[in-house]
Amino acid sequence: MVESGVSAMEYAIKEIIASSILSKSGLPDADWVINPYIGCRFGCKYCYAAFVGRFRHPNEPWGSYVDVKMNAPELLRRELTQKLKGKKKRDIGTIFLSSVTDPYQGLETKYKITRQCLQVLVDMKYEGKVGILTKSHGVLRDIDLLKKLPNVEVGLTVTSTGDPISKYLETYASPHELRLATLRKLHDAGIATYAFVGPLLPHFVFQKRHLAILLKKLKETGVGYIYLEHINLSPPIRARLFADVSKDYPQLIAQFEKAQSQKYRDILDRFLLAETAKLDLKVAHAKPIYHLDKSSWARLKI
Repeated sequence: MVESGVSAMEYAIKEIIASSILSKSGLPDADWVINPYIGCRFGCKYCYAAFVGRFRHPNEPWGSYVDVKMNAPELLRRELTQKLKGKKKRDIGTIFLSSVTDPYQGLETKYKITRQCLQVLVDMKYEGKVGILTKSHGVLRDIDLLKKLPNVEVGLTVTSTGDPISKYLETYASPHELRLATLRKLHDAGIATYAFVGPLLPHFVFQKRHLAILLKKLKETGVGYIYLEHINLSPPIRARLFADVSKDYPQLIAQFEKAQSQKYRDILDRFLLAETAKLDLKVAHAKPIYHLDKSSWARLKI
């Protein structure tokens, strides 16, 4: 997996031994979560998950460190065996990769922790749903394993059609056109897919024609449905995001400020639901998501 974007910033890699890997999820559409890494090399400037390093990496910027959970596959085999004990079906609910890291960030090429975890699920003949969400085309490497899971679904986060500001906010993630192509390839391989359009970036939203184009492109990839999510501008996220944007794109601050108003969200919701209806594009939960509650972060297990 090749990291895209501007010249690479140095980052610290640490191999660690985790105490657990299969965590109870606080997400509405997942029962359990696996995070193969702590931290994320993609380091997107709006990311809500930056809070995960507050103890292990208190003075290190989000995107500048990644801890690799070297024993994750062994832990998964042990913990899943225990949780399946006594069950007639090999199913404990939806297992999701991942909530606070990208399971296919560049380091996955070397360490293959995500692939090894998928192999465990295949070997154990797991019957429950397995969900994946990534910003990387690297997921295509594991199509062979995905095809062996009876109930798997892969999502790609796609927030724009690749304008310069979106690339700036998602510096090291796969280019948007590559993410769209990845969704198409997964669909053609017979794997169920969805797209996560979140956060809805304010600068992009103010160009509704481009937003309509994005929705059309997603429909064309064959996704079963999409998530729509308003940007979370809770204080810690806002402080980090605005510090970056004010240096490089100060003219955008006013647009980001507007994204916090209920009026903005109501107008945007009406537009999005009208456009998705035209395209016969299903929206998860039938409406865009808005996360305001800071306490929800604590439920996104690392």
